[in-house]
Amino acid sequence: MCGIIGYIGHQQASHIIIEGLKRLEYRGYDSAGIAVINGSGVGIRRVEGKLAGLEVIVKEQPLKGEVGIGHTRWATHGRPTETNAHPHRFGDIVVVHNGIIENHNELKQFLMAEGHQFESETDTEVICHLVQHYLRETQDTFKALNKTLKTIRGSYALALINEKEKDRMYIAREGSPLVVGSTEGETFVASDIPAILPYTKKMIFLEDGDVGIVSSGGVKLFKGEGAEVKRKQQHIPWSPQMAERGGYKHFMLKEIYEQTHVFEDTLAGRVLVEKGIVRLDELDMLCGKEPFPFDEILIIACGTSLHAGMVGKYLIESLARVRVMVDLASEFRYRKSVINAKTLVIPITQSGETADTLAAAQMMKEAGAKVLPLCNVVGSTITRMADATLYTHAGPEIGVASTKAFTTQLTVLLLLALDIARRCDRIDHATLIGFIHELLQVPRQMKELLGKAPHIREIAEIYSSSKQAIFVGRGMQYPVALEGALKLKEISYLHAEGFAAGELKHGPIALIDNGVPVIAVALQDEVYEKMLSNIEEVKARGADVIALATEGDAIMAQSVRHVISIPKVNPCIAPLLTALPLQLFAYYVADHKGTDIDQPRNLAKSVTVE
Repeated sequence: MCGIIGYIGHQQASHIIIEGLKRLEYRGYDSAGIAVINGSGVGIRRVEGKLAGLEVIVKEQPLKGEVGIGHTRWATHGRPTETNAHPHRFGDIVVVHNGIIENHNELKQFLMAEGHQFESETDTEVICHLVQHYLRETQDTFKALNKTLKTIRGSYALALINEKEKDRMYIAREGSPLVVGSTEGETFVASDIPAILPYTKKMIFLEDGDVGIVSSGGVKLFKGEGAEVKRKQQHIPWSPQMAERGGYKHFMLKEIYEQTHVFEDTLAGRVLVEKGIVRLDELDMLCGKEPFPFDEILIIACGTSLHAGMVGKYLIESLARVRVMVDLASEFRYRKSVINAKTLVIPITQSGETADTLAAAQMMKEAGAKVLPLCNVVGSTITRMADATLYTHAGPEIGVASTKAFTTQLTVLLLLALDIARRCDRIDHATLIGFIHELLQVPRQMKELLGKAPHIREIAEIYSSSKQAIFVGRGMQYPVALEGALKLKEISYLHAEGFAAGELKHGPIALIDNGVPVIAVALQDEVYEKMLSNIEEVKARGADVIALATEGDAIMAQSVRHVISIPKVNPCIAPLLTALPLQLFAYYVADHKGTDIDQPRNLAKSVTVE
């Protein structure tokens, strides 16, 4: 959600902080601010709206100093205004904060009774008031911060500076991500890796309950007021260039085109062509000497990751014959679930920091289940709680609307299904070799589909002024239809819904009217004839049908208004291909409408608060 960056070193902090905030814009925000310690105290600049406004103010009213903190705010408590923007200050204490302070109202009442006056509507402001309150008592910022952390309830990642301490800052984490990177004589703090990636690839990820003192020489971490703790330094295998647009108009478009090579990266080391097998070493860590010691699999996720999990259910049940349940993490965490040590829990989260997914996974771990997440970020919170982690190797995904994360999640789920099937002797060697040969063709097929972008753009522009769009599919293509609808609504603000095509007659067909675009994923598979019937039903009610159809399908070409051809492949591989045209369709509709594609309104890349 919100973005944090802090710097202490020998360079001017304001430039580093603003550049870092730019690299966090994808997280979503509605205001921004910066605070720098200079010779005369702390200078603060804040704006409502985008970072461009903050840059103008800092240029007109420069902030000189080598220690500073910055923030992009996604409004939760209080409107998006300059007054509510971070950093917040009271007395000598200046704070930036991600998360939610659940008991801020009662704390505010307590502090007001003590004579404190508040300027903002935010929950965050109570933090600097509390630290200043306890500072009068302890005369020690670290002790005052720890007293504050014991007083507040909720989630937080925070960075704090004291105007009178020009050689340090303080950080803490509980339920929201925070990472520290160091180079010679410089230390960087951020809520996400891309903010500091140009300066260092060596990073330390804070754990819940960590409190730190940051200096130019690095960071000392403590468990509250307890003993110092050591956290393993992680090497991040991303280059700064991977987090740049590279000549593309938007990050989203760049990431759509990156899917050909990230697919190959995700396969690397897992598909052993010479031996004709698929092998995930992470499963060895969980299975021990048994082929597969679990009776069932539970997939928990949110948003795009949930749709990938739904495809995963089809794949694993079809190929490995293991029972799979898929659930919304945000609902699952509040239900009394029935699982045991024979349940393998697979949380799916691109960032590894999704609050609902983390909470649900922790519940299952405490209940005795093994936890095997699919994740894209090395060292993220979910990977540290896991028994083993299946990394998706998508590289940094900056666009808020997920694209390459989705297809790499599908790739790992297919490999997982094939490996479980092999371990349980539910797939013969010849069939497995056939899958491997088909997988090796996917990058070429993806390139062919991306080559159809001009055709997809023409179709998208025809329907960019529509009021709504309907996406339908069956079997493994039903979750892909859901994902297509999600992409369109996320970035174009067009009302879009996805349905299982067989459910149309049970209510959704009432939405169909003359000219309504219906995007049907209708390949020549086992439900092809059923899809043809569903297409005729919506056509009879005036819909304009855009079909994703198997290459060479003459019947479909004669039946619908527009066709986007998909190479003929194994149905288990097809979702990897059908996802791409739907992503391009959404992108071109949004581009034609002129919306903010990489930073759509009201959305954040990583939902790190409930």
